Amino acid sequence: MRITIDNHTCIGAGQCALTAPGVFTQDDDGYGELLPGREDGAGDPMVREAARACPVQAITVADD
Repeated sequence: MRITIDNHTCIGAGQCALTAPGVFTQDDDGYGELLPGREDGAGDPMVREAARACPVQAITVADD
């Protein structure tokens, strides 16, 4: 799996970090970002739910 966050779309709602805190965090400005080394989702089953929870659909999850 490959996860990307569209930084131009993200509004910093934080749903990703709340839903899958082992994969997502928020930067100093409050925008969503991936934790280092977690671009593949690290096997976290909540990654897809975090993408669905994003109110602006800024997260893309693609299967490799």
